[in-house]
Amino acid sequence: MASVPSEDERLKKLVKTALLEVLEERRDLLRDVVEESLEDIALIRAIDAGQRTGEVGRSEVISLLEGHR
Repeated sequence: MASVPSEDERLKKLVKTALLEVLEERRDLLRDVVEESLEDIALIRAIDAGQRTGEVGRSEVISLLEGHR
């Protein structure tokens, strides 16, 4: 006799099916999520790098922005 799938198993299968449909039909959503994640990672790394460096004065920042080294 075949066993009847539990509610959890049916829900899991339903979620998988829905997710696959979304990924197939809306690849742009997946691309956006990956892109946002990579941007977040880059921002975190930039913040970490900034916290490990010394402080600089306002005039040095302005000078760099204006192209004077």
